[in-house]
Amino acid sequence: MRGEATRQLILAAAERLFAEHGISAVPLRDIGIEAGQKNHAAVQYHFGDREGVVKALMEFRGAESESVRTDIVTGLMAGGTVPVVADVVGAFVRPLAVHLGPDNHYLAFLSLLITEQGGYEGLGGDVHTGASVISLRALLGRLVPDVPEEVLDERWIVTLTSAVHALARYQAAQLRRAQRAKLDVLIVDLIAYLSAGLVAPLVTGDPRVAITD
Repeated sequence: MRGEATRQLILAAAERLFAEHGISAVPLRDIGIEAGQKNHAAVQYHFGDREGVVKALMEFRGAESESVRTDIVTGLMAGGTVPVVADVVGAFVRPLAVHLGPDNHYLAFLSLLITEQGGYEGLGGDVHTGASVISLRALLGRLVPDVPEEVLDERWIVTLTSAVHALARYQAAQLRRAQRAKLDVLIVDLIAYLSAGLVAPLVTGDPRVAITD
Protein backbone atom coordinates (compact mmCIF):
# COMPACT_ATOMS: atom_id res chain seq x y z
CA MET A 1 0.00 0.00 0.00
CA ARG A 2 2.85 2.38 0.81
CA GLY A 3 4.46 1.65 -2.55
CA GLU A 4 1.23 2.36 -4.42
CA ALA A 5 0.75 5.60 -2.49
CA THR A 6 4.27 6.66 -3.48
CA ARG A 7 3.56 5.84 -7.13
CA GLN A 8 0.44 8.01 -7.06
CA LEU A 9 2.35 10.92 -5.50
CA ILE A 10 5.00 10.64 -8.19
CA LEU A 11 2.42 10.48 -11.00
CA ALA A 12 0.59 13.53 -9.64
CA ALA A 13 3.84 15.46 -9.42
CA ALA A 14 4.93 14.38 -12.90
CA GLU A 15 1.61 15.33 -14.45
CA ARG A 16 1.78 18.79 -12.91
CA LEU A 17 5.40 19.44 -13.88
CA PHE A 18 5.01 17.99 -17.38
CA ALA A 19 1.94 20.18 -17.96
CA GLU A 20 3.77 23.31 -16.80
CA HIS A 21 7.17 22.82 -18.44
CA GLY A 22 6.89 20.12 -21.10
CA ILE A 23 7.73 16.44 -20.89
CA SER A 24 11.32 16.54 -22.10
CA ALA A 25 12.24 19.58 -19.98
CA VAL A 26 11.54 18.04 -16.56
CA PRO A 27 14.36 16.04 -14.90
CA LEU A 28 13.25 12.89 -13.09
CA ARG A 29 14.96 14.16 -9.94
CA ASP A 30 12.67 17.22 -9.94
CA ILE A 31 9.64 14.93 -10.11
CA GLY A 32 10.86 13.06 -7.04
CA ILE A 33 11.45 16.29 -5.14
CA GLU A 34 8.01 17.62 -6.11
CA ALA A 35 6.50 14.34 -4.88
CA GLY A 36 8.23 14.75 -1.54
CA GLN A 37 10.64 11.85 -2.01
CA LYS A 38 13.95 12.08 -0.14
CA ASN A 39 15.41 9.25 -2.20
CA HIS A 40 16.53 10.84 -5.47
CA ALA A 41 16.19 7.48 -7.23
CA ALA A 42 12.53 7.00 -6.24
CA VAL A 43 11.18 7.77 -9.69
CA GLN A 44 13.58 5.36 -11.40
CA TYR A 45 12.78 2.70 -8.80
CA HIS A 46 9.04 2.84 -9.45
CA PHE A 47 8.94 3.66 -13.19
CA GLY A 48 12.38 3.03 -14.66
CA ASP A 49 12.73 6.10 -16.85
CA ARG A 50 10.84 9.07 -18.28
CA GLU A 51 9.03 6.87 -20.82
CA GLY A 52 7.87 4.65 -17.98
CA VAL A 53 6.45 7.65 -16.11
CA VAL A 54 4.65 8.89 -19.22
CA LYS A 55 3.14 5.48 -19.98
CA ALA A 56 2.01 4.96 -16.40
CA LEU A 57 0.43 8.39 -16.30
CA MET A 58 -1.42 7.81 -19.55
CA GLU A 59 -2.61 4.40 -18.41
CA PHE A 60 -3.91 5.84 -15.16
CA ARG A 61 -5.66 8.89 -16.60
CA GLY A 62 -6.61 7.16 -19.84
CA ALA A 63 -8.42 4.45 -17.91
CA GLU A 64 -10.65 7.12 -16.34
CA SER A 65 -11.68 8.42 -19.76
CA GLU A 66 -12.01 4.94 -21.21
CA SER A 67 -14.44 3.85 -18.52
CA VAL A 68 -16.79 6.73 -19.34
CA ARG A 69 -16.33 6.32 -23.09
CA THR A 70 -17.06 2.59 -23.01
CA ASP A 71 -20.47 3.26 -21.48
CA ILE A 72 -21.24 5.89 -24.12
CA VAL A 73 -20.17 3.64 -27.00
CA THR A 74 -22.20 0.76 -25.60
CA GLY A 75 -25.23 3.03 -25.53
CA LEU A 76 -24.64 4.08 -29.14
CA MET A 77 -24.37 0.51 -30.32
CA ALA A 78 -27.37 -0.73 -28.36
CA GLY A 79 -29.60 2.32 -28.80
CA GLY A 80 -32.79 2.29 -30.80
CA THR A 81 -31.75 5.20 -33.02
CA VAL A 82 -29.07 5.35 -35.70
CA PRO A 83 -26.02 7.36 -34.49
CA VAL A 84 -24.85 10.41 -36.40
CA VAL A 85 -21.33 11.80 -36.80
CA ALA A 86 -21.80 14.20 -33.89
CA ASP A 87 -22.57 11.22 -31.64
CA VAL A 88 -19.24 9.65 -32.58
CA VAL A 89 -17.30 12.85 -31.97
CA GLY A 90 -19.15 13.47 -28.73
CA ALA A 91 -18.29 9.97 -27.54
CA PHE A 92 -14.62 10.86 -27.86
CA VAL A 93 -14.77 14.45 -26.59
CA ARG A 94 -17.07 14.17 -23.59
CA PRO A 95 -15.04 11.53 -21.71
CA LEU A 96 -11.97 13.75 -22.04
CA ALA A 97 -13.94 16.45 -20.26
CA VAL A 98 -13.75 14.43 -17.02
CA HIS A 99 -10.21 15.79 -16.80
CA LEU A 100 -11.32 19.43 -16.62
CA GLY A 101 -11.14 19.54 -12.82
CA PRO A 102 -8.91 22.18 -11.16
CA ASP A 103 -6.40 19.63 -9.79
CA ASN A 104 -6.26 17.57 -12.98
CA HIS A 105 -3.43 18.46 -15.38
CA TYR A 106 -3.85 15.57 -17.80
CA LEU A 107 -5.23 17.57 -20.74
CA ALA A 108 -2.38 20.09 -20.64
CA PHE A 109 0.11 17.23 -20.33
CA LEU A 110 -1.46 15.30 -23.21
CA SER A 111 -1.60 18.41 -25.39
CA LEU A 112 2.12 19.02 -24.88
CA LEU A 113 2.93 15.36 -25.44
CA ILE A 114 1.06 15.36 -28.75
CA THR A 115 2.96 18.48 -29.81
CA GLU A 116 6.34 17.05 -28.82
CA GLN A 117 5.65 13.81 -30.66
CA GLY A 118 4.55 15.55 -33.85
CA GLY A 119 0.86 14.68 -33.72
CA TYR A 120 -1.53 12.20 -32.20
CA GLU A 121 -0.40 9.42 -34.52
CA GLY A 122 3.18 9.95 -33.38
CA LEU A 123 2.31 8.70 -29.91
CA GLY A 124 1.70 5.20 -31.24
CA GLY A 125 1.00 2.66 -28.54
CA ASP A 126 1.71 5.18 -25.77
CA VAL A 127 -1.82 6.58 -25.99
CA HIS A 128 -4.41 4.79 -23.92
CA THR A 129 -7.24 5.06 -26.42
CA GLY A 130 -8.78 1.69 -25.69
CA ALA A 131 -11.14 -0.45 -27.69
CA SER A 132 -13.89 2.16 -27.56
CA VAL A 133 -11.98 4.63 -29.78
CA ILE A 134 -11.32 1.86 -32.29
CA SER A 135 -15.06 1.10 -32.26
CA LEU A 136 -15.84 4.78 -32.83
CA ARG A 137 -13.57 4.93 -35.87
CA ALA A 138 -15.22 1.82 -37.32
CA LEU A 139 -18.68 3.32 -36.74
CA LEU A 140 -17.60 6.57 -38.36
CA GLY A 141 -16.56 4.70 -41.49
CA ARG A 142 -20.05 3.25 -41.78
CA LEU A 143 -21.69 6.64 -41.27
CA VAL A 144 -19.69 8.47 -43.96
CA PRO A 145 -18.99 5.87 -46.67
CA ASP A 146 -18.48 8.59 -49.29
CA VAL A 147 -15.27 9.79 -47.63
CA PRO A 148 -12.31 7.59 -48.70
CA GLU A 149 -10.71 5.64 -45.85
CA GLU A 150 -7.34 7.35 -46.21
CA VAL A 151 -8.93 10.78 -46.04
CA LEU A 152 -11.14 9.77 -43.14
CA ASP A 153 -8.16 8.38 -41.24
CA GLU A 154 -6.39 11.73 -41.50
CA ARG A 155 -9.49 13.69 -40.54
CA TRP A 156 -10.05 11.38 -37.56
CA ILE A 157 -6.50 11.97 -36.30
CA VAL A 158 -7.01 15.72 -36.68
CA THR A 159 -10.26 15.39 -34.75
CA LEU A 160 -8.59 13.56 -31.85
CA THR A 161 -5.69 16.00 -31.77
CA SER A 162 -7.86 19.10 -32.02
CA ALA A 163 -10.17 17.88 -29.27
CA VAL A 164 -7.28 17.49 -26.83
CA HIS A 165 -5.73 20.87 -27.68
CA ALA A 166 -9.08 22.68 -27.50
CA LEU A 167 -10.06 21.17 -24.16
CA ALA A 168 -6.63 21.98 -22.71
CA ARG A 169 -7.07 25.57 -23.85
CA TYR A 170 -10.59 25.73 -22.40
CA GLN A 171 -9.25 24.53 -19.05
CA ALA A 172 -6.45 27.10 -19.02
CA ALA A 173 -8.89 29.87 -19.90
CA GLN A 174 -11.29 28.65 -17.23
CA LEU A 175 -8.57 28.88 -14.59
CA ARG A 176 -7.84 32.45 -15.70
CA ARG A 177 -11.57 33.19 -15.90
CA ALA A 178 -10.88 34.40 -19.42
CA GLN A 179 -13.81 32.88 -21.29
CA ARG A 180 -17.37 34.12 -21.49
CA ALA A 181 -19.16 30.92 -22.51
CA LYS A 182 -19.75 28.09 -20.08
CA LEU A 183 -17.77 24.89 -20.55
CA ASP A 184 -20.81 22.83 -21.47
CA VAL A 185 -21.61 25.28 -24.28
CA LEU A 186 -18.00 25.25 -25.51
CA ILE A 187 -17.96 21.45 -25.55
CA VAL A 188 -21.17 21.27 -27.58
CA ASP A 189 -19.78 23.82 -30.03
CA LEU A 190 -16.49 21.92 -30.28
CA ILE A 191 -18.34 18.71 -31.11
CA ALA A 192 -20.35 20.49 -33.82
CA TYR A 193 -17.21 22.06 -35.28
CA LEU A 194 -15.21 18.83 -35.40
CA SER A 195 -18.16 16.90 -36.81
CA ALA A 196 -18.44 19.34 -39.70
CA GLY A 197 -14.77 18.83 -40.52
CA LEU A 198 -15.15 15.08 -40.78
CA VAL A 199 -17.81 15.41 -43.48
CA ALA A 200 -16.35 18.45 -45.25
CA PRO A 201 -16.31 18.34 -49.08
CA LEU A 202 -13.45 16.43 -50.63
CA VAL A 203 -10.64 18.39 -52.25
CA THR A 204 -10.57 18.30 -56.03
CA GLY A 205 -7.39 16.62 -57.25
CA ASP A 206 -6.64 14.84 -53.97
CA PRO A 207 -4.84 11.63 -55.04
CA ARG A 208 -6.34 9.78 -52.09
CA VAL A 209 -9.77 10.37 -53.62
CA ALA A 210 -8.67 9.39 -57.14
CA ILE A 211 -7.19 6.09 -55.91
CA THR A 212 -10.43 5.18 -54.21
CA ASP A 213 -12.61 5.90 -57.23
